[in-house]
Parts: sequence; structure tokens; C-alpha cells
Amino acid sequence: MRIGELSHRTGVPTRLLRYYEEQRLLHPERGGNGYRSYPESAVAQVQQIRGLLDSGLTTGMIHAILPYLCGTGRLVPAPDSVPAETAALLQGHIDRIQARIDCLARNRDRLTAYLAAVRPEAG
Repeated sequence: MRIGELSHRTGVPTRLLRYYEEQRLLHPERGGNGYRSYPESAVAQVQQIRGLLDSGLTTGMIHAILPYLCGTGRLVPAPDSVPAETAALLQGHIDRIQARIDCLARNRDRLTAYLAAVRPEAG
């Protein structure tokens, strides 16, 4: 499929799809006319990239782990074959996610307590 169709099917602007290609996240074929041609699997791959970006991973991190993913939550090679630097990169990201979760939970609890104090009927 051409880039316009991939954009339409994924909801990702063509400009971002080209950026993903620059970042080596997508690898379209090129026709004799220079047009990009994407396989059907590119739809799921773009959705996976979007999900990883939405979780806070950078394109560099995604590039590092993408070879090990073959769909949602599945690892291609045995987990022990993931390089130590990639595992450390992921662990650092997990730690940052957990810190954000902890901060959000503290803020939620404080706001809930404040609301209960100022509006007892809302509790």
C-alpha cells in the first residue's frame, strides 16, 4: 500500500510516517518511481509504534526494542538473548513510569482528601 493509504488506515499523518522511516522504525519498499510501498503488516507495526510512543518511549528506545517484538506483548527471541544495554534501557523506562504512577497516586489521594474536607457530601 502507498503512504497515503497507510496514513488513512492508521490515523497517523504521512509526515510522521516519513519521520518513523527516518528513525528506522519503518522500512518501506521503494518502487521504480520512488514511491513508498508498505506491506499489510505495516498497519499493525505503526499501531505498535504509536502505542510505544504513547507510553513514553523515545524513537531511539523503540528502535532498540522493535527487533524483539513481533506483535503485542510477544518477544521473538528468548528473553535472555536481549542485550544488557537494551534491558537496562527498558528498566530505566519502567522505573520512570513507576515514579510517575507513584506521583499521580499521591496527587490523587491528596486531592481526594482535600475534596472530602471541603465538600463532605462529595466523598
